Amino acid sequence: MTRSSPRPFSELQRELGLGGAIVTGLGSIVGTGAFVAIGIASGRWGDLLFLAIPLAAIVAVFNGMSSAFLAGRFPVAGGTYEYGYQTLNQWLGFSAGWLFLLAKTASAATAALGVGLYLDLESPVVPIVAVAMVTAMVVAGLRRTAWLNAVLVLVSASAIVWFAGSSLVGQGIANFSVEWGPEDLAAAVAFLFVAYTGYGRIATLGEEVHEPEATIPRAVVITLAIAAALYMLVELGGRAHAGPFWGLDAGISESGGTLVGIGAIAAMLGALLNLILGLSRVWLAMGRRGDMPRSLARLDTRSQPVIAILVSACLVAALTLVGDIGLAWSFSAMTVLLYYGLTNLAALSVDRRRPTAWLGLGSCLFLSFFVPPGVWVSGVALVAAGLIWKTGYSKDP
Repeated sequence: MTRSSPRPFSELQRELGLGGAIVTGLGSIVGTGAFVAIGIASGRWGDLLFLAIPLAAIVAVFNGMSSAFLAGRFPVAGGTYEYGYQTLNQWLGFSAGWLFLLAKTASAATAALGVGLYLDLESPVVPIVAVAMVTAMVVAGLRRTAWLNAVLVLVSASAIVWFAGSSLVGQGIANFSVEWGPEDLAAAVAFLFVAYTGYGRIATLGEEVHEPEATIPRAVVITLAIAAALYMLVELGGRAHAGPFWGLDAGISESGGTLVGIGAIAAMLGALLNLILGLSRVWLAMGRRGDMPRSLARLDTRSQPVIAILVSACLVAALTLVGDIGLAWSFSAMTVLLYYGLTNLAALSVDRRRPTAWLGLGSCLFLSFFVPPGVWVSGVALVAAGLIWKTGYSKDP
């Protein structure tokens, strides 16, 4: 077991309470989850979403409790990257950090591409402009970002409620016709689990919230409950508008009008903002330990890791050039399941009697079998590339 700590660096400031942590979590979750993932999933699995949405939320709670437990025990930036180093070993810790960077860079690219989708603009410049705008806000500082987060979450949640309400009042709910097997349900849950994993952003706030041991677990549970309710509203609205297989193209973007379009764009920007924040904190943590260039751990006079933020943004912008939302999301599913598998292992190494950690680990292992094989091949290749990097570059703290 490795319990070494990185060499001393300036610490981030504790600026957020419970409300700020919840808003940060919702900002990370609701955007691509509500306005992209639910639509894509409905086009693939239809009626199954009424089971898959709550089941994915339950899986997220199991895994979220492990993240919250570890964030309280190790209240530093870096999430499972740092927990892995302190409870498992350097290789598993590095792997967790690398997986987080892969997963959340893909998720952030999905959010940026979603902005172009809801603006109905196919130019590759639009996602890059969205990334640049959000990055400027992140560099401005966490407190200002928290206020912007609150506004974006309020706008997007209001749009979801309006979309569901107007669709249900106007057309009612289509009939149910469940003709799916357990394998289809598992695939849908694996796909939608990613839509909840913005709670991991709350865990990466361990160095930036007041009383993290109490605040983070409460924030995770409340955030996931609100997100599940909003996702069900989206599914109800989409089904009422265009039937059980309403899909992304025939759903929110065409039925909700201007208000929903504004809400969707706000949600995408909120998700993008929080993902870049989370990515920058993991780059910072990896820089502290010498797994990445130490310049990434440098803070400016306002305690902001500006270099880490800019690196995160540049990589997200580059990935948007791929231009495939569905592919980016499926890739996130694979890397996220591996990441949270390691999170649960870290939690169990501290306390083997935690039932939620065992359930979280089991659910990640089970759902990983339902990720498309092609995604696994590319993911394993990238993980191997990361381990090769560590072997050749990593420096002892």
